[in-house]
Amino acid sequence: MMGSTHALTGWCAGLALAPAIGAGSVHQALAFAATTAGFALLPDLDHPHARASKLLGPITGLVCWLLRHTSAALYKVTKGPRDERGRGSHRHLSHTLLFAIGLGAATTYGTRAGGWYVVAGVVLFALLLAADALGDWLLLVAGGGVVWWALTASAAAELSQLTGWLGIAVAVGCFVHCLGDALTESGCPFLFPVPIAGETWYELRPPSFLRFRTGKGVEKFLVVPVFTVLAVLLVPGAWPGLVGLFAEPTVTAGG
Repeated sequence: MMGSTHALTGWCAGLALAPAIGAGSVHQALAFAATTAGFALLPDLDHPHARASKLLGPITGLVCWLLRHTSAALYKVTKGPRDERGRGSHRHLSHTLLFAIGLGAATTYGTRAGGWYVVAGVVLFALLLAADALGDWLLLVAGGGVVWWALTASAAAELSQLTGWLGIAVAVGCFVHCLGDALTESGCPFLFPVPIAGETWYELRPPSFLRFRTGKGVEKFLVVPVFTVLAVLLVPGAWPGLVGLFAEPTVTAGG
């Protein structure tokens, strides 16, 4: 799945989930969704040529190197008798539910320990990831959003309320990435280490007629347009606003 699609699906998942975890204000919902969108790209840090791996130069490059080697070492000692003979460095450790939960738990601990400063750092990193996939225009929009937030709310107080919740956004973003990859022809081993059919890294995928190839027609002309529309409609207040905009004015008696 393309990076832009991962980011869009992560954004939509974040907006849909935000009310359920208590991110009640528009500011909090957008910060939560931006985090989910960004971290829906993070699992691809296990590939040296991925945009996420090049985002911060040597910093993300080092993380990529560590993740690839850790994944390969884990694959070597855990692969089942029917697992592939590959190295296990790409689409393995970072593409598992275990990784998503672990990174989410680490984020929860970190934000609770560091407060709103750490929350702001996580959201900023997620925005950089999402902007790298969707385009620099997102940074301009985000910059305007920060100014708007600062003028209409106490940003520090609202960010503090996201402490702990942001771990959920990180985990959901990683999970959405895995779910998206599972719909492609390559599949995704996100149930590791549950053994299935002799494979510890069993690649889950739907029936062949429901799969699509990355970057081809189904993704470009169906998946992306649908989630682009949802990305707008799921913003808090967007749907009632659109309905009110196109609704016929009510005529009162004698008016």
